[in-house]
Amino acid sequence: MNASVRLSAASLRAHKRRFAGTFLAVFLGVAFLTGTLVMGDTLRAGFDTMFGDATSGTDAVVRGADAITTPGESQGVRRPVRTDLVNTVEKVPGVAAAAPDIQGAGQLVGANGKPIGGQGPPTLAGNWITDPELNPYRLAEGRAPQKSGEVVVNRGTAEKGDLKIGDTTTLRTPGPVRVTIVGLATFGGEDGMAQVTFTGMTQADAEKYLTARPGEAASIQVRAGPGVSQGELVDRLTPVLPEGVEAITGQESAQENTDMISSRFLTVFTLFLLVFSGVALLVATFSIHNTFAIVVAQRTRENALLRALGASRRQVTGTALVEASAVAVLASAAGLAGGIGIAAGLRALFPAIGFPFPDSDLVISGLSMALPLAVGIVVCLSSALLPAVRAGRTAPLAALRETAVDSSGASRVRAVTGLGLAALALATTLTGVLVSPSLWLAGAGAVLALASFVVLGPVASTTVVRVLGSPLDKLRGVTGALARRNALRSPKRTAATAGALMIGVAVVSLFTVFGASLKATMDQTVSRSFAGDVAVSTPSFGAGGSGLSPALAGAVQRLPQVDTAVGLGRGVAEVDGRGRALTVTDPLALERTFDLGTIDGSLGDLGTDGIALTRTEADKQGLKTGDTAQLAFTDGKKETFTVRAVYGRSELAGDYVITRAAWAPHRTQDSDTLLAVSFKDGVSTDAGKAAVEKVAERYGDPEVQTRDEYAQSSAGGIDMMLTLVYALLALAVLIALLGIANTLTLAIHERTRELGLLRAVGQTRAQLRAMVRWESVLVAAFGTVGGLALGGFLGWVLVKASDGASDSAFAFAMPPLQLTAVALVGLAAGALAGLRPARRAARLDILRAIATE
Repeated sequence: MNASVRLSAASLRAHKRRFAGTFLAVFLGVAFLTGTLVMGDTLRAGFDTMFGDATSGTDAVVRGADAITTPGESQGVRRPVRTDLVNTVEKVPGVAAAAPDIQGAGQLVGANGKPIGGQGPPTLAGNWITDPELNPYRLAEGRAPQKSGEVVVNRGTAEKGDLKIGDTTTLRTPGPVRVTIVGLATFGGEDGMAQVTFTGMTQADAEKYLTARPGEAASIQVRAGPGVSQGELVDRLTPVLPEGVEAITGQESAQENTDMISSRFLTVFTLFLLVFSGVALLVATFSIHNTFAIVVAQRTRENALLRALGASRRQVTGTALVEASAVAVLASAAGLAGGIGIAAGLRALFPAIGFPFPDSDLVISGLSMALPLAVGIVVCLSSALLPAVRAGRTAPLAALRETAVDSSGASRVRAVTGLGLAALALATTLTGVLVSPSLWLAGAGAVLALASFVVLGPVASTTVVRVLGSPLDKLRGVTGALARRNALRSPKRTAATAGALMIGVAVVSLFTVFGASLKATMDQTVSRSFAGDVAVSTPSFGAGGSGLSPALAGAVQRLPQVDTAVGLGRGVAEVDGRGRALTVTDPLALERTFDLGTIDGSLGDLGTDGIALTRTEADKQGLKTGDTAQLAFTDGKKETFTVRAVYGRSELAGDYVITRAAWAPHRTQDSDTLLAVSFKDGVSTDAGKAAVEKVAERYGDPEVQTRDEYAQSSAGGIDMMLTLVYALLALAVLIALLGIANTLTLAIHERTRELGLLRAVGQTRAQLRAMVRWESVLVAAFGTVGGLALGGFLGWVLVKASDGASDSAFAFAMPPLQLTAVALVGLAAGALAGLRPARRAARLDILRAIATE
């Protein structure tokens, strides 16, 4: 083994450039994975510290005991508590102070007239708690609100909206409230809690604008006296609390807040980055394997000489694996350092682009170091294993051969195996998306499809490269013909080189197709379900935004241009023990403005004890018209409702509908999520929209959009997602580009004598450079075409699988412009990858090249 190590060390010293591309591929993959893990640990620790500091003075929280959680929501809605319970709590021995905490949705309008925040993170308003130890916000500038209309806002919100102390603006609650800023606050030492906005009001204003009834609060914050622990305080509070109200420790409350952030954002954020780390490492695997395969092929004669001199197969294999291990360890170790740098850069970058994450030192755990190091080494060694075994099988007589060029091609066994995998992938996928909808079957089919593309690569490369390169014969003459023949000389190598780019392009194409399909689905949903002329909504998606004032629907309805104006509010309740979202609206107006499909029963008969639901939900619950269902609301009351209508479609109308009169006794802060408006006959869209906009100005100036504009804005988050996806996948494309460049560089070394002869018979430097560049473009074109085909297929699978797993109907769309752009980027990557090898080839000395063995 010592001899293997010495030989490996000598080989690495003599051929450092051969492994440069492999080193960079491993380095980038490990660095991205390390940066992701370190960033995730740092953010979790930062939020833990921030919430811990912010709630350090709160020893107990009194709140509703039960929460109603609807599907897709991580945090439930709790029953409010009475503010007069504060008097009871303050009399408990060991309580130093107690204060009600009133919370609701409240969105500030900036100096430019546009709402602040609302693009996902909540926009909150509440009462300003005067006890500084119980208030998670700390007054940094100005003073606390003392009279109606005065507010304190967190400093990050004020900076984002260009607001300062003394400014007067509008607070949407959702009804517009004119407020004057008298103070700026921080949260846990930061300008805000991530991108959450907060507006602190007087208690009277908070009760007036944020609650359904005066005297209610979300919770009561309690501070313990000296010598009383949080556990003891909770034990003393519990006996005096009414039924349906509980007390938890301040530490438990802070942990719940951290867990909420973790489940709603950090876990998704980290998982998102880990997926792309995996893609980058998968792409790196192809590049690494190809590099070692070429190196082993080029050293066939050298390995044969070793075998002829007495080296065993194990020693030759060991030599190759030791080289791979050295590259793996060095590149992975460098990747750890690079990952820490990436995490530090992200920590500095996010606040600059509007993500004010908690300020904390980088958290570097043992797992975030050990896992990427192990993954990098395993990926590199597993990629080099087959070439190393092939090196060990070199026959001693190979030392007598003239050349040692990899001429491996496509075998009949490979073709049969690949076609079998492709057939199995197609059968599994079609079963999972059409016959028996299953995400697991669809995923298994997608993996098999990827495997079949890899196996069939060498088989297809000969035909595809010949077709793609045929125009070069006419466009570039002899230079183009030589480039095409060079790309064809080793189908296996061409396929392996293009495989890395194929994976990157496939993932880009997959997300491009899926994003376009989501947009098409939204267009289809609005076109099919929304029969109105304009929609009024707050410009937000996700959890943010304050909603619309319910009074806006009535004001718009009174316009002479308007036929029907219907607002859709949101409530929550447990329907027969399951948390469900309720649409609160005027059922008759809903029927006129939205296409609900076939309706059994009558929406006009709901009254205060009737409910309507979709046919899908009715089948799930085993309900039909005339049956009864028990609804439990957040105020603790339970009522029996009669199913009076069952309708077909639910995309915009929701699965459950009740009237405003039925919801009124149980409501919390009342708001609408959407206002749909239909105009009278003869009223143009422009004239009607202008009339609605004038009324909307008095209610916080929400956005008024046509049907097409509403559909486009509803899909606005998709473009943001795709932009982030493309930015992250640039790493995978970069690794693929390095793989192509490395392969060409090694191929040039292999063909040194051939290139010298071409120069000797009259090929110019420019022609030689063009030949190498076009060879690179052809390899990239093969990978790009394969990636587009695979990505389009996987996109179709994902859309159909989502369609089968969801109640909503998904539309499949192939965006030609975006996919053309992806194809051009793939070709450009090939041209770029060929620049350095082409320059290097053109600089070869003719006589030395001809004399090369």
